[in-house]
Amino acid sequence: MVMRVGVVGCGNISKIYLSMANRFRDIKVVAISDLRPEVAAAQAELFDLRAMPVHELIDSHDIDIVLNLTIPSAHADVSIAALTAGKHVYSEKPLAASLVDGRRIAEAAKQTGLRVGAAPDTFLGAGAQTALRLIEDGAIGTPIIGSAAIMSRGMEHWHPNPEFFFKPGGGPVLDMGPYYVTTLVAMLGPVHKVSAVGQIGLAERTVTAEGSPVLGSTIKVEVLTSVQAILTFQSGAQVTLQCSWDVWKHGLLPIEVHGTAGSIRVPDPNTFGGVISVSAAGAEWEPVETSELVFGAPNWPLDAPSRVNYRGLGLAEMANAILHNRPHRANAALGLHTLAVLEGILQSATEERPVIIQESCERPALLRQSEAFELLVSAASIA
Repeated sequence: MVMRVGVVGCGNISKIYLSMANRFRDIKVVAISDLRPEVAAAQAELFDLRAMPVHELIDSHDIDIVLNLTIPSAHADVSIAALTAGKHVYSEKPLAASLVDGRRIAEAAKQTGLRVGAAPDTFLGAGAQTALRLIEDGAIGTPIIGSAAIMSRGMEHWHPNPEFFFKPGGGPVLDMGPYYVTTLVAMLGPVHKVSAVGQIGLAERTVTAEGSPVLGSTIKVEVLTSVQAILTFQSGAQVTLQCSWDVWKHGLLPIEVHGTAGSIRVPDPNTFGGVISVSAAGAEWEPVETSELVFGAPNWPLDAPSRVNYRGLGLAEMANAILHNRPHRANAALGLHTLAVLEGILQSATEERPVIIQESCERPALLRQSEAFELLVSAASIA
């Protein structure tokens, strides 16, 4: 049996989901929709799908899962409508634009008995999973302290329509933070408390992305663009998280965690692969390569692969879990906890006080290579 998927939203991220979908054994994308019918029609023709109005897709009887790729402010309405219509939901990150809406989604899933999954699913890739296995195997002992950094000049320099990134629901904390917080939670368990400071680096942004239909236009910034936070985990570990779209150049590593027996460097959580480095008790860094592992091989862009990008892996793993009646890993509880941490960071920075995280979750189970392989149509789908 294959779970039939209908996509709502044809933004930038939709192409990688649609390009990767046919590699996964348990899903088949059958329809697509967007508020811009002409955009949905173009994507439908490109990927041999049915283009449908949003409400018709959600109500369709031949769709099992709605893949919600809308902008963050629309996540809750689309996800709840799909759940109400009897569909499972997998949503692009964040789960919702606010914790209140995230709770509404979680409650709707509970009431309907349906599954909700949420990106990011990059933590299921070979990079993060290898790091998790090493930590579970005691490579660094008990984790004590760490750091994580998200640094760039912002989205207006490359994204064709970047305005929503600088409006409520956007900003580096909510846009890029999910990758880092989700990976940290998968490594260290749930977060107990956050403390943060933040600022708006530039009050206005000018769109300079080549080929943008709004090239040269100005965006009024309504979200914090530089934030520093301390995450205290329930385990007692502490991690400093820096998020900024005001940085020209830096030399900080994506994630580094130090424990009682050593240290580990984790590759960019916005990718699925990369090289892990481990130092045992102060020894030289030893690289651990993941490019030969399932969901570790470079595969994107398709015509000249240099990056590891298997978006849709979380959706495929959720479909497999539904078919085999087991919990899925990129689940609503993890998405809601991540959202609570991110919103807590922004609340702490705004109110200048620590924030206790009320929503908790379980650490997702390790995705072993044999399990990862079973998600694929064939071995040829790995790369």
